[in-house]
Amino acid sequence: MASPEAGAFRRRLDRIYLRYALGFIAFVALIAGLEQLGISRRWIGAIFLGATVALYAVIGILCRTTDPAEYFVAGRRVPAMYNGMATAADWMSAASFIGLAGTLYLQGYAGLAYVMGWTGGYVLVALLLAPYLRKFGQFTIPDFLAERFGGAARLIGLIAAILCSFIYLVAQIYGVGLITTQLTGVDFVLGIFLGLGGVLVCSFLGGMRAVTWTQVAQYIILVIAYLVPVVWLSVKQTGNPVPQVAVGQQLARVVDREQLLINDPTEIDVQARFKARAEALERMLTDVPAALVHERSEAQRRSQMLKAANAPLREIQAADKALGALPKTEDQARELWTREAATNRARARPLGGMAPHTQQFAGDPDGDAAQRQAFDESRRNFIALVFCLAVGTAALPHILMRSYTTPSVRQARESVAWTLFFILLLYLTAPALAVLVKYEVFNGLVGLPFDRLPAWVASWSKVDPSLLSVIDINQDGILQLGEIRIGGDLIVLATPEIAGLPYVITGMVAAGGLAAALSTADGLLLTISNALSHDLYFKLIGGPGASLTRRVTISKVLLLVAALAAAGVAAQRPADILFLVTAAFSIAASAFFPALVLGLFWSRANQWGALAGMASGLLVTLYYLVRNEPWLRSAFHVSAPIELWWGILPVSSGAFGVPLGFAVCVVVSLLTPAPTPAMRRFVRGLRHPGEAG
Repeated sequence: MASPEAGAFRRRLDRIYLRYALGFIAFVALIAGLEQLGISRRWIGAIFLGATVALYAVIGILCRTTDPAEYFVAGRRVPAMYNGMATAADWMSAASFIGLAGTLYLQGYAGLAYVMGWTGGYVLVALLLAPYLRKFGQFTIPDFLAERFGGAARLIGLIAAILCSFIYLVAQIYGVGLITTQLTGVDFVLGIFLGLGGVLVCSFLGGMRAVTWTQVAQYIILVIAYLVPVVWLSVKQTGNPVPQVAVGQQLARVVDREQLLINDPTEIDVQARFKARAEALERMLTDVPAALVHERSEAQRRSQMLKAANAPLREIQAADKALGALPKTEDQARELWTREAATNRARARPLGGMAPHTQQFAGDPDGDAAQRQAFDESRRNFIALVFCLAVGTAALPHILMRSYTTPSVRQARESVAWTLFFILLLYLTAPALAVLVKYEVFNGLVGLPFDRLPAWVASWSKVDPSLLSVIDINQDGILQLGEIRIGGDLIVLATPEIAGLPYVITGMVAAGGLAAALSTADGLLLTISNALSHDLYFKLIGGPGASLTRRVTISKVLLLVAALAAAGVAAQRPADILFLVTAAFSIAASAFFPALVLGLFWSRANQWGALAGMASGLLVTLYYLVRNEPWLRSAFHVSAPIELWWGILPVSSGAFGVPLGFAVCVVVSLLTPAPTPAMRRFVRGLRHPGEAG
């Protein structure tokens, strides 16, 4: 039973956050009124950015601390419901808020793997890990690995924690830059560093204490920002304010429209033109040096001809720009043309490369050999992705760390249930959002003349051409579906503009996306800095003699270094948000899940088995990613051909690392001496009922 002090603390939190939610709604209404009075969009964006970041800064300042228990685990006094809300905000990163609906928009049924894997992972957290880690106590996941398997396991654990958290962090910083750029109109790189201030102000000043209460505030903003435009869009299209119910009739209309577009002669002509472009690029790739010389010669000749003919300045400038944009080296040409050939190949498929929304898997189980193979590979990839996301969820250090912040083991388990509830509010809405936006694009954008395209098309094209690009490839002046390329990261942020809603809703959605990215970035930064300061410095280098204040100070310095490093990588736009996040899941799953589960439920697992299992699972996952993922192949200059095992895509590389980690840990443990009786009693004690810890 909760103490009177805990009950009073909970009631105080209820009053504070109820007032906060009402205040945010009033703030949005005020901005809507200012929009009606004529305030510019740039000012609306700046107000949303400045006001929300300032709010998080105030919370960070009020919660500043140098107490290690407060800084690392929020004093272990966060009530279950609020811990669940904070965990949901920590969880619903830029990938969930920005990328999930976009993936469902582009992939249809296949995108449900993300919903199933991410939510299913919390069942594993509740059943297998959270209560036992809370009973163990301490501060970090490497703490448990070290206690269970020795100091070497701590070292591997902190390396894996830093690696997966850093990749995940890069995705969040990328999302921060994307949103800040759209809100303020500043350059993408500058937007990254502007948003970075909002990340640092909480985690730097108050650690987990400040991050926890900021994340609760961020969850309220992000869930309101996500639900309002979807409900509005549902009412606009169907008159039904419950999008999860309205989506049924709209999905039927989308499927009918897809069939018309698949058979449309104009769309088929567009696909043929993109196919011809892809084939031309593939021919150029057979002899890159000669092709590069020819392209330069043709570009120079065209520029000279236009100048000699006194062509319009616009055409001359376009020709000179095309000449300047040509690759400078053969390696650059090969990389560019390979990417462009793949893009044109994708756009040469029906529906602009998108899968029909209700098609479960590619291929046909009753077709020819190639169609059956495509079906089997598609189904295997779906299952592998669900598996990697589920076990990755159960192994992410920044999520598991939240198990340490509740007052008791029971509340640790309850907080997971609350987390699932708060996540489902968004995850049950994302599939509906994808269908409603697709209906808008199919019926409100496709078929418009190019000179009448809405302003948001041009504005988002300027932010990042990879997010949105249009090209009149058949020169008919009418936009076909195949002529517009929309990136998954755009769908949610542009939903209000696609639906023709007031710009204040666009600002609110961007603020919600910013809250999602900042909340996760805060948690990830704490994980990285804690691994370096607590596990590396305090436990392995500095020793217990390091003062409490020095430990917190070092953590803050390392947090700043990690944030700047992640911003530097994100500024290079390495890959889309969803890939970066999913790769982090595979790395976390292969490195941590077997060791944590066997460490808690199999007392025979020993140090050598855990070390071998963690190392082998992590290495095979990294090998598969670097060998087969185009961005990583380029970064590491991999020239060996792509080699997919059983057709599994690199995003699901954990499907190999996790089983290998389990198998190696079991085999090596059985071949080496058993743990001591004291260690076996320790393992059994963690699973014994009780509230100790």
